[in-house]
Amino acid sequence: MQLNQVHSVRATQNQDVYELSCNITDITGASYDTIYLSRPEDRYGLNPSIRKWLQENLDATLEPYVPPTSEQIRASMPPLTARQLRLGLLASGISVRQVSVAIGAMPAGADKDRAQIEWEYASTFNRTHHLIGAIGAVLGLPLEQIDTMWEAAAFL
Repeated sequence: MQLNQVHSVRATQNQDVYELSCNITDITGASYDTIYLSRPEDRYGLNPSIRKWLQENLDATLEPYVPPTSEQIRASMPPLTARQLRLGLLASGISVRQVSVAIGAMPAGADKDRAQIEWEYASTFNRTHHLIGAIGAVLGLPLEQIDTMWEAAAFL
């Protein structure tokens, strides 16, 4: 593996751990741009070359760490199966019937029909899907509570 060029270096939430945008050549001879996470204790692969580059280029611009927004965190949450979602709701004291009633209370029309179809037939659900936020709002659940429930349900 060979480090060809470093485009940028960004700090992470961990001290001395950096995210680099760089161009490398891999063991097959293919060259391409990639993102590489460099940790100080890693002594294998490309990391020794990257650490050497960091030492030799102390004047390189280091982009500061910017924590992800709540929306970015939600977008990165794993999808849940219909089973996980329903068991997660039940574990939080919310019955499947309550969700059905909430959908039934929506104004008649395509949005209600779409929500009903999604709830009954979707095999997986994404945290950022509009149905999750809409049902959560009807049930009076703050976004943060839905996040916590989602994370717990991922392990069911």
